[in-house]
Amino acid sequence: MKNIRPLIAAASLALTASAHAVITERTLSADTALEIATAALADCRKHGTPVTITVLDHAGRTKVVVRDDGANLHSSEHSLRKAYTALTYAMPSGAYGKRAASNPTSAGPLHLANITTAAGGLPIRAGNTVVGAIGISGTPGEKGGGATDEGCAKVGIDRVAKKLGN
Repeated sequence: MKNIRPLIAAASLALTASAHAVITERTLSADTALEIATAALADCRKHGTPVTITVLDHAGRTKVVVRDDGANLHSSEHSLRKAYTALTYAMPSGAYGKRAASNPTSAGPLHLANITTAAGGLPIRAGNTVVGAIGISGTPGEKGGGATDEGCAKVGIDRVAKKLGN
């Protein structure tokens, strides 16, 4: 026991020296989230598809939800799940779905709340940092389904790319 005490004291001192009481994290502003959602909605409307769009900040908090007139009821929850999956895995929700399908023995994460394998969710990056995510749901399969949703999401992100430093 006597030999461990100096190690514990040294480790404690090292942690204290590098610990920060307050940290700053990069995230989306409400205005930027709204601009992303508005541009994505306009693009989806070109396809004649009423959708729901959810934009999350870096910590998974909802910044914007827009449910277009006539969008299916389930599209609200599904757009959230697409955005959440894209945020937490820092990859498109459809790419996560393909990864999950290719390795069925690792299906555990699929049982977590708000995870989906459907396309339509994209992370939003400022440089290399994920600062939020967008999820879109509602495009029927005959109009491209999740791939079309993802395309609309990309249009929204592209609208603010220069502001994000991309």
